[in-house]
Amino acid sequence: MFESAHLPQKMDKKTFRKLEPELRQALLSAQLEIVEKKPFSTIILVDGLDGAGKGEAIARLYEWMDARHIVCNAYGEPMDEARLRPRLWRYWRDLPAKGQTAVVFGSWYQKALRDRIFDKIDDRTFESELTKIRLFEEMLAHEGVLLLKFWFLLPKEDQERRLKKIRKKEVARHVLADWAALKNHAKASEHGEKIILETSKGHAPWFVIPSQDPEFRDAALAQTLASAMRLKLEDGENGSIAAPPVVSGLRRQSAVDAVDLTASISKADYEKQRDELQERLGDISDTKDFSKRGMILVFQGNDAAGKGGAIRRVIRPLDPRIYQVHPISAPSDEEKARPYLWRFWRRVPRKGHVAIFDRSWYERVLVERVEGYAGHDDWLRAYSEINEFEEELTGFGYIVCKFWLAISAEEQLRRFKAREETAYKQHKITDDDWRNRLKWDQYAIAAGDMIDRTSTHHAPWTLISSENKRHARIEVLKTICNRLEEEL
Repeated sequence: MFESAHLPQKMDKKTFRKLEPELRQALLSAQLEIVEKKPFSTIILVDGLDGAGKGEAIARLYEWMDARHIVCNAYGEPMDEARLRPRLWRYWRDLPAKGQTAVVFGSWYQKALRDRIFDKIDDRTFESELTKIRLFEEMLAHEGVLLLKFWFLLPKEDQERRLKKIRKKEVARHVLADWAALKNHAKASEHGEKIILETSKGHAPWFVIPSQDPEFRDAALAQTLASAMRLKLEDGENGSIAAPPVVSGLRRQSAVDAVDLTASISKADYEKQRDELQERLGDISDTKDFSKRGMILVFQGNDAAGKGGAIRRVIRPLDPRIYQVHPISAPSDEEKARPYLWRFWRRVPRKGHVAIFDRSWYERVLVERVEGYAGHDDWLRAYSEINEFEEELTGFGYIVCKFWLAISAEEQLRRFKAREETAYKQHKITDDDWRNRLKWDQYAIAAGDMIDRTSTHHAPWTLISSENKRHARIEVLKTICNRLEEEL
């Protein structure tokens, strides 16, 4: 998850200095209004890898906000007073009152994470602990607490460099917790991702902060906090907002932005590889092993990115009796009268069959988000609901492949015009397509957030450049064949 946080996110010092007054004003005005009106309390939970600059980022918040109304609670190993009580007691003891803000270091996640890293507990116990935490956070949300959870991410090589610097400073040695030592980077990252996946809910989402660049890191933290406080204030005392939507106020590179749109393939190579891959796919789909599993394919992407063409190349070698293509458009009245995943559950195939979705349940966090058909609390919680849906599908045995086909705005315009000028393609272009194009940047942000929050180990996204259609079709076929052979 959170592929974009692994990409270089940078902000030069000049840009940071220019942005700093705006961030300070936004933070301070929201904080002082909360202090005056006391509509809710705020908890800022900071976690992640040692050396990522969590303390430095919070120190900057203290400089920018009114420190008289912030309390920092740091938790290590429990002392006698806490050991003689239930594990959550000390966190209950320190909950901030309405109007107050509390920063939490060493949160309720730490013991479970540390124990899992050192194999003191197994996956089942770890998941049980995360379930208890989810219920605790859900209760906080129902009580009106604004809970903001930040995971500070740092590549291994950057962590090593920073830890060496920290070790030279006697005063900083206490921050070197054993569980986050460099040798445990892989385990900390793996189980940290599990925490984020299992506990990032609409009422308490995680925000992953890329921490290679201190200026971007601190600006991202401040922007998220200021936006969250303001949104919660605007929702009113009896509002339902417990946490903000994904904050995109800073320009950052998303996984979608990082797709190399120059990739291409010659016509001769395309035809050769297409025939070979289609033969592979046909052979695999005829095996006994496949008949015990089944497959679900999801195609999303920019309008005119070539989803239909890619799907046609996939189904060509398949037995028509085992697959069904589902073009997804606006929900009918019957579908709108039920939870939004209902219409997709109805289309789940039998084992040994293939369901292909030309657009899918992801429209909830794309079109419905951007066009305002779903409230921000509804589409925000949809990320975790979708992840749970797909986990249930893969747990039953389906192989889930999800594709994002990407093109540039310029290529999209060229294809739109070509559709208008070609009689047999005119049905593909609608007024909605042109309207959506006007919101290109908003859809790009939504797509980046979608990839970040729903690319999981059991159902990862494959991002493909479709600027060259031949390249996209080969990559789709290749990905499907490789996944099937790996899974079967």
